[in-house]
Amino acid sequence: MLAGTVIAATITYGLMLIAIYGHRRRGFHAAIMSLVILFDVLMPVYLVLTRDWGRRLIEEGDILSFGVWTHFGLLVALYVLYAVQIQSARVLRRSGTAAQDAEAVMIARKEHRAQAKGILLVRALVIFTGALLAESSTA
Repeated sequence: MLAGTVIAATITYGLMLIAIYGHRRRGFHAAIMSLVILFDVLMPVYLVLTRDWGRRLIEEGDILSFGVWTHFGLLVALYVLYAVQIQSARVLRRSGTAAQDAEAVMIARKEHRAQAKGILLVRALVIFTGALLAESSTA
């Protein structure tokens, strides 16, 4: 059976997809995406508080495994993408309707869309590697 954290992350991935396809409703999109980002930021805190990482990483030697470092690297990449995505969202939110802002808004939208694709890919890989690590601990 999959760990509850993997199921919760998969559900939030579905919510993220719904928010992306509902991007025209900006309030809905921003609220859902903010909650997903908050979930992803708080998940490591929850895992540190509820799991015995000293035993698993140090005593069992998982700290040297490729899977753990891949998962960690993907998490760092996800957080960097989130930071850049939030910056581009702030540019879009603050932009006016003046003619001189039209080009900047168009560039910001393209950047925001490209970053969203990257976030979808990296977040799927984070969930996948997390599931592999969770499954290996119960076997």
